[in-house]
Amino acid sequence: MDTRTSPFRLRIEQLRERMSREGVHAVLVPSSDPHLSEYLPGRWAGREWLSGFTGSMGTLVVTPDQAALFADSRYWTQAETELAGSGIELVKIPTGVAQWHIEWLATHVPAGCTVAVDGQVLGLSMAQALAAALARAGVSLRTGGDVIDAVWPDRPSLPAQPVYEHRAPHATRTRAAKLAAVREAMARHGATAHFVSTVDDIAWITGLRGSDVDYNPVFLAHLLLTADAATLFVGEGKIDAALQAALSADGLHLAPYGAAATALAALAPGQVLLVDPKRVTLGLREAVAAGVKVVEAINPSTLLKSRKTVEEAAHVREAMAEDGAAMCEFYAWFEAALGRERITEITIDQKLSAARARRTGFVGLSFATIAGFNANGAMPHYRATPDSHAVIEGDGLLLIDSGGQYLGGTTDITRVWPIGRVSAAMKRDYTLVLKGTMGLSRTRFPRGTLSPALDAIARAPLWAEGIDFGHGTGHGVGYFLAVHEGPQSISKAPAEPHMAMEPGMITSIEPGVYRAGQWGVRIENLVLNVPAATAEDGGFGEFLEFETLTLCPIDTRCIDLSLLRPDEIAWLNGYHARVRQQLAPRLSGDALAWLNTRTEPI
Repeated sequence: MDTRTSPFRLRIEQLRERMSREGVHAVLVPSSDPHLSEYLPGRWAGREWLSGFTGSMGTLVVTPDQAALFADSRYWTQAETELAGSGIELVKIPTGVAQWHIEWLATHVPAGCTVAVDGQVLGLSMAQALAAALARAGVSLRTGGDVIDAVWPDRPSLPAQPVYEHRAPHATRTRAAKLAAVREAMARHGATAHFVSTVDDIAWITGLRGSDVDYNPVFLAHLLLTADAATLFVGEGKIDAALQAALSADGLHLAPYGAAATALAALAPGQVLLVDPKRVTLGLREAVAAGVKVVEAINPSTLLKSRKTVEEAAHVREAMAEDGAAMCEFYAWFEAALGRERITEITIDQKLSAARARRTGFVGLSFATIAGFNANGAMPHYRATPDSHAVIEGDGLLLIDSGGQYLGGTTDITRVWPIGRVSAAMKRDYTLVLKGTMGLSRTRFPRGTLSPALDAIARAPLWAEGIDFGHGTGHGVGYFLAVHEGPQSISKAPAEPHMAMEPGMITSIEPGVYRAGQWGVRIENLVLNVPAATAEDGGFGEFLEFETLTLCPIDTRCIDLSLLRPDEIAWLNGYHARVRQQLAPRLSGDALAWLNTRTEPI
């Protein structure tokens, strides 16, 4: 890239000119929208537009003489490539340290100067931490207005896709029942009103789905609940008359998307409003009338939707079987075509997506497929593009992380496959990761255990060899919703009370090893929290264990058997026997033959 004509360098300079006119020393550009979503509609992809960095997480700071992008280890290699020629410095931060940029600003912005950020996309809890740090440094914070808007001439408009209902049998809980459950939780907080901005929470409460955000069946909206009324703030024309009538019958009425702040300002003095400081923006919080008491606590719906019902779990198992059958069909084609056809990382994405699309209940992918061969697999969030991708040839490891959205569940799976010959070092890494996956999958733990406490179990085989990985071990997964869902997180994140593991939660288990410039290994299954039958009954309380939901063979050709214990081999053989039993009735021909071969006991 010619650094003199980099579009991102030019955009940064235009922003600096605007900053100078407005008397601003620094601009903070978070990766967020008015709903604090992980995946953003184009209108709020300002950090990507300014920097060229396409990762899903990262924070940009621009000052008169510096521009810095803060990203964790999942994105370092990607960011270094995408930022080349832009004049933007990559600041490498530890994974999970989301506030590193705050101290940077407090250190680099002179006292008496001003930092600007759009309060409409800044989370309330983040705003509180930012304001406190800047105040200590004698720096002012300006949260009114959107500085980027003035320099972004072709900014995308709001998405206009229609909203639709998630229907029975896959929708197992009625809208009225979910509204009642949220109101019951409101009452426990002493709240007379509750404001929700997070799109997955709103989709769950209302029983509606949409396609405003890539890979997530959600729609842009805000929701205001009181004890006897509910208002959904949504784009005009997105909900047809028939669906509007159905919502009205459940006491849910529509208002324009942009009217949410006005409704908050109209709350009567003496009302008690429940908001989640990690899931509502500063701009919307500031709209609340002064006489309203605000209670800050996690959204009740975040906790409620994390616990899938028995009926939902049954639908998820069906979705997993459909997903597993699709992967068997793909991998059968892949192994037969390897060496005979030209296969690239992009081919893998296309063929695997097509196999999923043929399965019952499939709606779309749950995230952009990651197919990384050798060095590309060492980037946890790698994405092949037409301009930059690998051909699958020679020797090494192929990592494929993919998933689907089905009417009855959301899937997410990672497998690693040998291409040609694999070295002893590759087998060692693969086996250590597999030991971590199996170790955590087999764990029993007291109900209510805080999920971060489980993280070290998956890392232990790697730590014993002086190896670690820079991402979390597991994230919650929604029910035909977001592939990344809270509140549980099996990671090094500081434990919080709402991270307690409860029955019905679905979580990923995905340890990994990443050797930059060489190869990457990650083996991921989704698991369901279920009651554990324990031999001891001495008053120690209820225990939980994991039911592995994902159904797809784990390649055994990459295993160094000398590193596995007999009980680990027994677990793997038992898993493969169940995979074969569940998937064989859905397959025939080459796909069935491939399944039988890859599930042979070791």
